Amino acid sequence: MTRARKTVGRITFVGSGPGDPALLTTAAVTALAAAGVVVADDAVPQVIRALAGDRVRLAESTPAETAKALLAEARNGETVVRLSVGDPFADDRLVKEVLAVAKTVVPFAVVPGLALGAGTAAYAGVPVGAVRTEADLDDAQGADFEALAAAPGTLVLTLDAADVARVAEQLVAYGRKPDSPASVSCNGTTTGQQTAAGQLGDLELTAAGMSGRLVVTVGKAAAARDKLAWWESRPLYGWRVLVPRTKEQAGAMSERLRGHGAVPVEVPTIAVEPPRTPTQMERAIKGLVTGRYEWVVFTSTNAVRAVREKFTEFGLDARAFAGVKIGCVGESTAEAVRAFGIEPELVPAEEHASSEGLLAEFPPYDEVLDPIDRVLLPRADIATETLVAGLRELGWEIDDVTAYRTVRAAPPAAEIRDAIKSGGFQAVCFTSSSTVRNLVGIAGKPHARTVVACIGPHTAATAREFGLRVDVQPEAATVPALIDALAEFAVARAAEEKEKAAAVAAKKSARTAARRASR
Repeated sequence: MTRARKTVGRITFVGSGPGDPALLTTAAVTALAAAGVVVADDAVPQVIRALAGDRVRLAESTPAETAKALLAEARNGETVVRLSVGDPFADDRLVKEVLAVAKTVVPFAVVPGLALGAGTAAYAGVPVGAVRTEADLDDAQGADFEALAAAPGTLVLTLDAADVARVAEQLVAYGRKPDSPASVSCNGTTTGQQTAAGQLGDLELTAAGMSGRLVVTVGKAAAARDKLAWWESRPLYGWRVLVPRTKEQAGAMSERLRGHGAVPVEVPTIAVEPPRTPTQMERAIKGLVTGRYEWVVFTSTNAVRAVREKFTEFGLDARAFAGVKIGCVGESTAEAVRAFGIEPELVPAEEHASSEGLLAEFPPYDEVLDPIDRVLLPRADIATETLVAGLRELGWEIDDVTAYRTVRAAPPAAEIRDAIKSGGFQAVCFTSSSTVRNLVGIAGKPHARTVVACIGPHTAATAREFGLRVDVQPEAATVPALIDALAEFAVARAAEEKEKAAAVAAKKSARTAARRASR
C-alpha cells in the first residue's frame, strides 16, 4: 500500500512595482488573489498590502529567516506570495531568498515588477533612455563610484536621503561634471511624489526637505523634466478631496479624481435601507408583471438596484419588463439598467441629466397611441415632487413608490471631522442636496477655504442655505462633468496665483532697482 504524500504548496516572488497600485502587473494581481499567505516587506505601500486583506504578514529580519518561514508555509500546503517593492531580482535580499528556496523541492515562480528607479523617473518626466545605468545604493559607503561616474548615458540611483551629499561628492570626485543636470524624487509614483531638478554639484540642496528612499537621475535626460513632467503637473495633484457618497456610488467619482491627481477620501453621509413596509414595492412588481404600466422611470442607481433585488426575491428577470418603456434621469442610471439586460428608451443628454431634463423630453400621454396611462416611479423616500408634478402635467397617472429609504450615516472618524472643520480638505464634491445636509449633520460645515463643488442648481442652493460658498458648478449635472469642472477651477486658480506671485516679484525688483538708482 502506497502512502499518500502531503500536498506541497507553491511560493511566488512578486514585485509590487515602485508604489502606485495601478502599476501592478496582471500576473501580480492574480497571484495576490490566489495566495493563502502573503509575506511582505514593510516598504510595500499599505494600499498594495491591503489587496491581500488579513493574509499579510511582514517578512523576517534576514533573508535566511524569511526563506525558512516561506518554506514552512509551502510545506503545509499553502499558496505563498513573497511581496517586495520594485522587482524581486533587483533586490539582493530577495535573490538570496529565491536561491534558498531553489535548493529545495518546493516549486517557485517569479513575477517581475517595474523597478523603483525607472518607474519613479518615468513619473517624474525624466526619459532615462535605452543607455542607462541603474543602481540601488543600499550601501553608499561601499559603492563603486568610479564605475558609476564613468557609466554611459543616464544614471538612475536609488538611495537613502542621508546619503545624497556623499553620493554627489563621490560622483564629482570621480569625474562627473558638477553642472550635470540632475533630478531627485521622493515617494515615487504615489500621490505624495515630489521632484526637484538642479545640478549634480547642488544635489544636497536640491533634495532639501526630502526623506526616505530617493531616486536620483543624473544626465541630460534630467533636463527634459521641464517639458515632460506629467504626474505632478496634473490639475488636482496632491489635493485631498472629500467625497460624501456611499461606497457603492463613490467608485467612479474617486477614480476620476485620481486621474486628475487628487487624493479622494470617501465619507458616506447616507445609508440606503429597504422601505419600512414591502407592500408598495410588492404591489408595483406585481403591476409590472400584469401589464399595469406603460413606463418605468428610474431616477437613481439605487432605485434600479432595489427593483432588481425584488425581482430576484420573486424569481423574476428582465423579461418582466416586456412591453414596458424605460426612462432614466441620467447616464449612470441608464448603465445600471443596461447591466440588467435592458436598453432604456429615454435618457436625456448629459448636459440635461436631471428631473427637468427628463421632463423636457418625456412624451405627453396620448390616449390613441398609449394603451396604458400609468407610470411607475420607484425612488427614495425623500425625493422631490418635481418629477411627479411634471409627469402629471403631461397627462400621466403616477404610482410614486418608495423603493428605498435614505438614512443619515454614522459620523466619520474624529480625524476626518477635524480635517473637514479645519481646512484639511482642499475641496468637497456634493452630488445631491441630501449629501450637503447629511455631511453638515454628521461632521460639521467644511472650512471657508475648502473649495465647494456642487453637481447642479438644487445642490448648490442647499449648500448656500447652509452658508457655504459654491465655487464650482458644471454645465451638465453629471459626476464626470463635476470633477472636470473642479480640475478646470484648480488650473485657473493656479494661473491666478502664479500671476500674483510674478506681480509681487516684479514690484520687489522695481523697488530694489529704485533704491540702487537713488544711491
